[in-house]
Amino acid sequence: MKAIVFPGQGAQFSGMGKELYNSYPEARELFEKANEILGFRITDIMFEGSDEELKQTKVTQPAVFIHSVILSICHKDLVPQMVAGHSLGEFSALVAAKALFFEDGLKLVAARASAMQKACELEPSTMAAILGLDDEIVEQVCSSIQGIVVPANYNTKGQLVISGSVDAVAKACEALKAAGAKRALPLAVGGAFHSPLMEPARQELAEAIASTNFNKPVCSIYQNVDAKPHTCPEEIKENLIRQLTSPVRWRQSIENMWADGARDFIELGPGNVLQNMIKKILPECTTGGYQ
Repeated sequence: MKAIVFPGQGAQFSGMGKELYNSYPEARELFEKANEILGFRITDIMFEGSDEELKQTKVTQPAVFIHSVILSICHKDLVPQMVAGHSLGEFSALVAAKALFFEDGLKLVAARASAMQKACELEPSTMAAILGLDDEIVEQVCSSIQGIVVPANYNTKGQLVISGSVDAVAKACEALKAAGAKRALPLAVGGAFHSPLMEPARQELAEAIASTNFNKPVCSIYQNVDAKPHTCPEEIKENLIRQLTSPVRWRQSIENMWADGARDFIELGPGNVLQNMIKKILPECTTGGYQ
């Protein structure tokens, strides 16, 4: 079976989507529609912008979403049998699975980016990648630290990202190195994504999701919050709302997709981060991608 996966924030690069825009009339139309919906020419930043411009949350999230979804629309031969997306990528996956229309998905992503940016500005917060420790040890150390620091992304075995207030993450990094972590790397992010510090953003996004029409997807989507397949629109909406303050269970999602018959994993979107992760999780699977 073929599984289509979609990357999240951090995969962006200058020039992303330009070849699509120039090669497919259908893509050009959608890019221009995105400019109209967002109220600014995001294509100018995607095609020619600097890395700093692309790092703005209000640009990054819509840019990665637009690129990923347009790839899925242009490659009509890639009929998904199951889908998943890493964090932001879950919105791309929902459009590819026809649970959301492109326009509604983009509006939600723009609302998500705005809400997350506002939440980031309320308190200094950050994330860090922890390499070479079992999940259980990372979880135990985080729970022992005073302040807010939690597991945020279960990426691969031995690679878990933590998230929280700047002081608590720094203390956790020191404690995790003492516990045997090979590395504890602070990440260049704007805030503590997938942690309790995103609660104001969760509340704001919940209103936008509640007022958006979701359809039954054409295939199962394996959602971040529980790594399980879903096709019920109401369940999907509830899980999307929970996603902002819950960890991304990516490794568990990929393992569950494999257990349910996925053998080919195709990444649609900028970069190849997910292909590399999936190869570490499942060395025996086949991976590929379009960007």
